[in-house]
Amino acid sequence: MNFSQLAVIEPVLKALTDAGYTQPTPIQEKAIPVVLARKDLLACAQTGTGKTAGFAIPVLQLLKEDKESGKRFNGIQVLVLTPTRELAIQVEESFRNYGKYLGFSSMTIFGGVSQVPQVQSLQRGVDILIATPGRLLDLLGQNLISLNHLRYFILDEADRMLDMGFVHDVKRVLKVIPQQRQSLFFSATMPAEIRQLADTILKSPVSIAVNPVSSTAELISQFMFHVGKEEKRFLLMNLLHNSNIDNVLVFTRTKYGADKVAKFLVREGVPAAAIHGDKSQGARQQALNNFKAGKIRVLVATDIAARGIDIDSLAHVINFDVPNVAETYVHRIGRTGRAGASGTAISFCEPEERAYVREIEKLIGKKIPIRQAGQVAV
Repeated sequence: MNFSQLAVIEPVLKALTDAGYTQPTPIQEKAIPVVLARKDLLACAQTGTGKTAGFAIPVLQLLKEDKESGKRFNGIQVLVLTPTRELAIQVEESFRNYGKYLGFSSMTIFGGVSQVPQVQSLQRGVDILIATPGRLLDLLGQNLISLNHLRYFILDEADRMLDMGFVHDVKRVLKVIPQQRQSLFFSATMPAEIRQLADTILKSPVSIAVNPVSSTAELISQFMFHVGKEEKRFLLMNLLHNSNIDNVLVFTRTKYGADKVAKFLVREGVPAAAIHGDKSQGARQQALNNFKAGKIRVLVATDIAARGIDIDSLAHVINFDVPNVAETYVHRIGRTGRAGASGTAISFCEPEERAYVREIEKLIGKKIPIRQAGQVAV
């Protein structure tokens, strides 16, 4: 299966070729035809499955169809709601990359920064808006945004919206957008509250699901070191010195822990940075950009800060702390082994964390191999 078999139009195919994409992922294969048929969609898909392209590609194509059919283009046509600024930026990047030969304008709005440049961009006119709920409601309340002509509404990472307390905000947004619209709903999990929310948004949706949370990517090699709490930092340095790890995303359980690990690495001469909720948006984005550009070798992150981060060709993930929720482990290691590439997930397990490992192994349905501290080659 390739993208042309999904009836993707030539300008988008050209952009996909430029980006090096030839074959759709399972979520794209299932989602693109549904969206192109102008049906509402309920999709259960984790970050890392290619879901952003699964909605961005067909929505861009529908916009082109709308324009060619003579439909009026007054104001914002597409609204994507995301739970975090980082995800908003990445979604907008995807729309820009896949739509670069189509000429539609896109932008992000989010809190934590001045609204002035965002308002100025909105006043120049925009077709595709990617927003976090708080800033969107703020600008709606000031009558600085009109969604009266909206045709396409996408709710991304709905379960994360629930976790972060945004569901009430989402419901407020729903009250001000047109009833006549196509809606797409994406969530990594489908608890009862999320299903209820989907029922209020979608009309006769097509449901699709890929990669349930218990499944870990086949191509991800997983192993674990049993190690004392105080030895973790030195094991990390040993791995960085004596293995083929070019760049790595390291997960810690706490913000304090992320800062501590990053500072230790910098002291030891390893370019590193930490990202977590206490860092400013600018600092987080700068760290992520530096990591993608190869200026820093190690990005140390907490789970909330890392949610939605999309890093192509990331070969290694290290769980400096084993997560205390089994599903979190699956989300973490899913940062590697994307789009058919292989990846390696390494966990450092101190004695107090072994109970967490048992829960993880129960969820993923297999034992994680144990290596001795002397076996650092990966």
